[in-house]
Amino acid sequence: MILAGFLSVLFFTDGVYSERECSYQDVVNHLNLTQNKEMYFMTRPVKNYKRPTQVSLEVLLYAILDVVEKDQKFIPYVWTVMRWHNEYISWNPNDFCGIQTVSLPVEILWKPDLTIEEMTEKDKAPPSPYLKINDNGDVEVKNDQVLISTCRLHIYNFPFDIQSCNLSFKSVTHTEEEIQLLPIDNSSEATEWSREVMRTQHEWLFIEMTVTTSNTSDVADRPMIIYTITMKRRSVLYIVNFLIPVMFFLGLDLASFLISDSGGEKLSFKVTVLLAVTVMQLILNEILPSTSNRIPLIAVYCIGIFALMLLSLLETIVVMHLMAKDSQASKDNEPDEGRSSSEADNQQEVRKWTQCACIYDCSVGETPSQHPQHEAKEATSSTLTDHHALEKLSDELREMEKTLSLLLNNGKEECRNMINFKRLISHTCFGKASEEMCP
Repeated sequence: MILAGFLSVLFFTDGVYSERECSYQDVVNHLNLTQNKEMYFMTRPVKNYKRPTQVSLEVLLYAILDVVEKDQKFIPYVWTVMRWHNEYISWNPNDFCGIQTVSLPVEILWKPDLTIEEMTEKDKAPPSPYLKINDNGDVEVKNDQVLISTCRLHIYNFPFDIQSCNLSFKSVTHTEEEIQLLPIDNSSEATEWSREVMRTQHEWLFIEMTVTTSNTSDVADRPMIIYTITMKRRSVLYIVNFLIPVMFFLGLDLASFLISDSGGEKLSFKVTVLLAVTVMQLILNEILPSTSNRIPLIAVYCIGIFALMLLSLLETIVVMHLMAKDSQASKDNEPDEGRSSSEADNQQEVRKWTQCACIYDCSVGETPSQHPQHEAKEATSSTLTDHHALEKLSDELREMEKTLSLLLNNGKEECRNMINFKRLISHTCFGKASEEMCP
């Protein structure tokens, strides 16, 4: 009998049902959703106001779009499913060709006013325009949401940090006596389903999703369900692009000690490396938030390396200053030493040649006592002796040396001329110098 009735309903000819046609509009007309729509969406759908409406909630993490440390923002892409019971909706599927579910616009029926406490901007994803109802009066709404939410990020261990961000779903106006929020999945199921539907994680690695269901409520006694998303940063790129280059700069700075301090290449090289580390610190400043309570370890790392390189630069500057000062002092002492040595050489040379000339004069057999006239001249000219006369005497003695060597080679005839030169020498030996060198 039942089989015959079922076949009579489904059997149709030329696209037309043989006995009866069924449509979703028949269900809508049966529920009077078009005529008495105020009854369905204006108030909470319960026949006894003391009975709370149980709202089941399911949240799946589809993607981690971004985590902005500077602005303390967490941007996930989530799927949300809400289910609740409407006591004014029900029908018998056998009366409507076995229709069990109907899709309706979301404006027709009442919906729980759930919001996300951490949400800072309006949802960018368009909401679903339809909801589903079944023959038992259960209503289901599915939405895809791009949530721009705030999250307190702890960056002390950056880039080896693990962050936990909350998504707190709660009712805006209804208290816990009016609405009871219940999660559909527990923590393990939510984590497993999220891993299966995950599409992208940006620079983060999803670890788990924790669902808090211990009758959580806010200060206004409104129901709340908290989904805690735990994730770990992928630190490989930060190690390769930041930590290792800064360490290389420190190695270059230490290697610069092998450069000679005589030129300016060492100083310019150290300044260049120091500027490179400064640029890296500026890049780090753009990443890390300025509201952190503790200085991140990576900032301490960069400051320590910067301090070491700065001390190395100061050491180079001090060494080069001391070297320049020592070089200037040596240059200032060099002219005096050269001048005194040259004057001593000239005096020694004059004394030598004068002694030679006087010795030659004595070897001829004549003494200064035999020439009274010369003694008188020497006495009168003793007051005219000075430094310039000694230098002139040195030049004349060099010329006489050459002449004497020539005369000695020419023979006896040249001896007479030598006597004349001897007399000339006796004339030039005057003053105190002549008295000392020609006894």
